[in-house]
Amino acid sequence: MTVPAPRVRRRPSMLGRLLPLLLITALLAPVGLLLTQTWRQTSDDRDLAARERLGVQYLRALAPVTGALVDAQSAAVSGRPVSREALTRTVEDAAEVDARIGAELRSQERWAGLRARLEALQDRSPTDPESAYTAYGEVTDLLLALHRKVRESSGLVRDPGADSFSLQDSAGQELPEAVVAAGRLADLGTLAARRPAAEQTRSLIELTGLRVAALTPAADLVDNLRAAVDSSESTDLGANVLTPLDTYQRSVEALAAYSAPAAGTGTVDPGRLTAARLDAHTAALQLQPVILSELDALLAERIDGLDRDRWLTAGAGVTAALLLGWLAALLIAASRRARRRAAMTAAGAESPGTPASGGFWQPAVSAGRPGDPRPLQPVGATRDPESAQWGAFDAAR
Repeated sequence: MTVPAPRVRRRPSMLGRLLPLLLITALLAPVGLLLTQTWRQTSDDRDLAARERLGVQYLRALAPVTGALVDAQSAAVSGRPVSREALTRTVEDAAEVDARIGAELRSQERWAGLRARLEALQDRSPTDPESAYTAYGEVTDLLLALHRKVRESSGLVRDPGADSFSLQDSAGQELPEAVVAAGRLADLGTLAARRPAAEQTRSLIELTGLRVAALTPAADLVDNLRAAVDSSESTDLGANVLTPLDTYQRSVEALAAYSAPAAGTGTVDPGRLTAARLDAHTAALQLQPVILSELDALLAERIDGLDRDRWLTAGAGVTAALLLGWLAALLIAASRRARRRAAMTAAGAESPGTPASGGFWQPAVSAGRPGDPRPLQPVGATRDPESAQWGAFDAAR
């Protein structure tokens, strides 16, 4: 009888053992790339929001400087003594902010030039109103340029949110321009009343241009803030902004009415125009801190959300790495077990008479001559050699 030889398992090739690990590596590479890009994008957005908050701090420091400079210009044009204490205090506060964050916002050079011009204005002796109007106008232009620089270097002009972009545009551009233009409009009204009759036509043209320059950013400010309130998800923005905005809008309407030339005379009332300018200036000083506070709150909330996204990205990366590492460990352990079984099978096939790992039995060799098979025994009882000589009918004899 032929006994089948045991089957020996084929040992997997090197490529077969490495293929699962290669597949895991191929899966880990795109997952890691995706998580890395997500982390980098989230970090960039967070850095932009943090930088924007620095811009908000700087704009908050420039707002009092703008107000004090406009008041000083009105006093110089009207012939009143200029309050140097108020302007000096606001300049020192802004200088402290510039020393702290100006290097990061790249505003120190512009601030140094503006501060030198402000100190020169305070040190100069009172001159005629016309030259004072021109000198203060040049300094206010530098101040508005610094506003633009801070918005650009801090990234506020690139803010991705609809509500926050409207807020930064209102507080950093439109409101300072409206305040400066309203001050120039009122001061020019005062100067126009003192000019000779031959210059009234020129004064009227200048007043018309400044009237447009003052009312246009004020109207844009009102529209932007209302749009920000409508598009924002914040429930506090409307409640905090709309009340001072209504006050400012009414003051701007009064400024527009008193800055228009009277019918028949073609002149304006300097006293009413100056009073309307003061009301608009007071309303602007109340509105701007509210806008900046709401903008800072939106940026802080955005940073918190981006921090949560970064933690989720990091957690997803760690979880994916652990799962893939666990799968790789299972595959390595399975490969080692397969090699051990293959080694045991090979060892069992080399030793005869013992059951191999494949479950096949090897027949034993007889105790006689080596190689002789063991004789087969007949079935049933055995008899003597002599009894084999009797026939079937011998018992009847």
